[in-house]
Amino acid sequence: MSEVLELYRSVPRFVSAKIVGKRAPGLLAGPLAPIRLITRPDPELPGPGWATLRPRLAGICGSDLALLSGKSSFYFGPLVSMPFVPGHEVVGEMAEDLEDLRVGQRVVLDPVLTCVARGIEPCTACRVGETGRCDGVTQGHVKAGLQTGYCRDTSGGWGGRMIAHRSQLHPVPDSLPDERAVLVEPLSCAIHSALRGRAIAGESALIVGAGTVGALVLVALRALTEVGRVTVVAKHPRQRDLMRALGADEVVSASEAVTALRRSTHALKLEPEFGSEYLLGGVDVALDCAGSRSSLDLALRTTRAGGRVVLSGIPAGGADLSPVWFRELELLGSYTSGNEEVAGMKRRTFDLAMELAGTAPLEGFVGARYPLVRWREALDHALSAGKLGTLKVVFEQGGNK
Repeated sequence: MSEVLELYRSVPRFVSAKIVGKRAPGLLAGPLAPIRLITRPDPELPGPGWATLRPRLAGICGSDLALLSGKSSFYFGPLVSMPFVPGHEVVGEMAEDLEDLRVGQRVVLDPVLTCVARGIEPCTACRVGETGRCDGVTQGHVKAGLQTGYCRDTSGGWGGRMIAHRSQLHPVPDSLPDERAVLVEPLSCAIHSALRGRAIAGESALIVGAGTVGALVLVALRALTEVGRVTVVAKHPRQRDLMRALGADEVVSASEAVTALRRSTHALKLEPEFGSEYLLGGVDVALDCAGSRSSLDLALRTTRAGGRVVLSGIPAGGADLSPVWFRELELLGSYTSGNEEVAGMKRRTFDLAMELAGTAPLEGFVGARYPLVRWREALDHALSAGKLGTLKVVFEQGGNK
């Protein structure tokens, strides 16, 4: 038995969160949230190749907050199984031996529950290592769940025990402290986004959003591509300072972005009689790291004809797609990790992320730690992280190296 934070199905609370959450986000960490701290039996191992983990640090992700606030699309309904324990950004330790892994050894979780983990014949995507595109996430010997942290059978990082398949586990070097290791999973997603943009030497880029996703995407762009000028749209003062320190050439507010990019890219700015201003010309690649209607709209309106727009955050509906049609933009999804081509070689994204986590300027990215019993404070902090100057809020459940 162990304590867990369990997300459960409650239509009234979901509707209430959707209506009230935007106006009073603090209520989502209180009576409106369809989440509860309970004690329940530890998950059972579904077959060979699985073992139990003890989470040490587990991040609170924007996708977790979207679920709690009723912002998540109904599209994801068949891809989860309730009730489930959230938490897919996890550094933990082995609670038992598993193949080459030993009790007490620290590991980072790749959360995607692929065909191999589910004990079924690999799908086309899994066979070529593009595990983030797995078609088998509702099949096999565990319940539906696009990832650990959305599956009833596996539990997740917001609990005292969880289970994982060997294919999901990556040993953590002794030199890598927990506060960096817990960033490996979101860093792998950021690397995937940065490389999906296919920025070549000297090309310009726009990052919309300066939270954890935007900051890690900037780190990945600077470390793994030869991108030229990078402009970042940031909302809060501390975010602006951080993005400059991480290598942004210009950091602007959303209201300043079109004018700033017109100037830096020598584009033509047009102002419709009704609607928002936009550019003819613009950046070569834009990465929407905020996942809002306004952030995607801005990215589409400031990308040059034939350019690429990468959805790095869970997208909200309602953006005007006219620029995609008229400017023949490539609109690219970037969900999680898989294989990447770097310097002419195929590399697993997680391997790249583990290496980069040891060298990148990630000090202070984990800005707050909370035990599970203070979950309301933790969620409230995470919901207000941007204006508080915090990037990553985590649950802490063990000693740290």
